[in-house]
Order: sequence, then structure tokens, then C-alpha cells
Amino acid sequence: MNDIRKLGVIGGAGMIGKALLQGILKRKLFKPANVWVTARHEESRERVKDLAVHFSTDNAQIVRRTDAVILAVPPDQAVQCVVECRDAFKDGQLLISVVTGVSTEELEAAAGKAVAVVRAVPNIATIVEASVTTIAPGRRVTPEQTAFTKSVFEAVGAALTLDERHLDACTGLAGCGPAFAFKVIESLAEGGVKMGLPRDASRKMAAWVLLGAAQLVLKTGRHPADLKDEVTTPGGCTIDGIAALEERGLPIALIAAVEASSRKASRLRLRH
Repeated sequence: MNDIRKLGVIGGAGMIGKALLQGILKRKLFKPANVWVTARHEESRERVKDLAVHFSTDNAQIVRRTDAVILAVPPDQAVQCVVECRDAFKDGQLLISVVTGVSTEELEAAAGKAVAVVRAVPNIATIVEASVTTIAPGRRVTPEQTAFTKSVFEAVGAALTLDERHLDACTGLAGCGPAFAFKVIESLAEGGVKMGLPRDASRKMAAWVLLGAAQLVLKTGRHPADLKDEVTTPGGCTIDGIAALEERGLPIALIAAVEASSRKASRLRLRH
């Protein structure tokens, strides 16, 4: 881990790339002087100007200058981007990909060297340091490189290590899940409005409800069903609401949403 002194972020001016940079710099994992960022266009320099990091439009240049590289580009650009940097990669160099659907094997082949590839699945909550990220180390990754990668994503939330075969499901649940949660918040807020609450107050209340419920699950370690039973008094208000959710099929709908997004992630992977 101590051998990684210089970091490059290809696509670092994008939403996820910049959010990762902000977390990394805030936690002082690197000094700005030891971080290089690339983007396709010079105009993107303005997006990372406040971070005081080095900027370039030459991906190969930052691969040569750094010990670890984060790849944060669209899926259809990832393999070609790595191929174009093939001569710049060094054996054993760490490549961390946050690209959906591109396997460690494909990235290793594209690099053409004994590059150590880790795939990671963060989500949009990276921008508020509340992402849950799954990391999957490839065959050449050392324990020290895995620990370093985990520290990078812990700078913007929580990080779990799983086998790569789970990443499509992680994309469906953790990667796409915030959108499902936004729909739940929106719907709860609309329910409050229907019952006469002011719209702003109802939206804030709904968001805090999900945040509080999530904190209870994480901090107590208890099963959500147990916590649900604690607030569901026999013959009370909550059980009527739960019955309405069951009747409308919300649990099945959420399961189906995760399944649909996971299957789409699998199809994206198979395109490459």
C-alpha cells in the first residue's frame, strides 16, 4: 500500500470520478500534487480546478506517471481507452475500474501487461460520501492492493469485497438501488401530500424516514423484519399500511426491479 504514492484518474472530471477525488483528498490519502486527472476535452479542466490536481487530456501520460489508475469512463470507451495506454502500463501497476460490464479479464487483455485489475461498483451516493461499493480483485491483485482499493472507496462510504461473479447483482442492487429508493421517497412524500402535508415538509420527512430506517439496520445489525415488527402494534396504524403495501405488491416490485437491473448489467457485460 505504501508503494502507491501517485494516483491517476482517467475520466476524473465526471460525476463519479470527481466525487472519488474529493473523498480521497478530503481523507488525505494523497496530496493534490500527487494526483493526475484526465478528460477527453480541455474544457473539463474547470470541473476539477478547485481540487488543485494535475490535469491532462493524455491518458497514457498519466498512466506512465502514476502507481495506480482509476478508470471512470463509459462502458463503450473502457477497453479502447486501456488499449491506447498499453505501452504506458507497467507490470504490477494497479488499475481500478468503476466501469459497468467490463470484466477484469478483458481489462487485463487490453492492457497487454501483467496489470493488477480491480473492478468496483460504487453508486451516485459517492457524491455525498454515502456510497456502498463492492470491489472484486482480479487474479494478479495483491492483498496490499486490495487494501488500498478498499481505502479509496471507504473515503466515500462503505466498501465490501466480493467475487467478480456477484458484480452484476451488485450493480442491480447497490448501483441502481438509489433510483429505486428515490421512487420510494417520492411516493411516500406524495402520500403525505395526499393526506394534507405541505410538499416540502412531506419530502423532507420521507427522506429522513428512509435514512433513519437504514441507520437502524446498519447500527443495530438486526434483520429489517425484526425492526418492522417492533413498530407494528397489533391493531394499530402501521399494520394497515403494511397490508396496503403487500396488497399492491411493493415487495415483489422491488425484488423484480433489482432482478431486471442485474440482468441488464449482465447483458452489458456480454456485449464486450
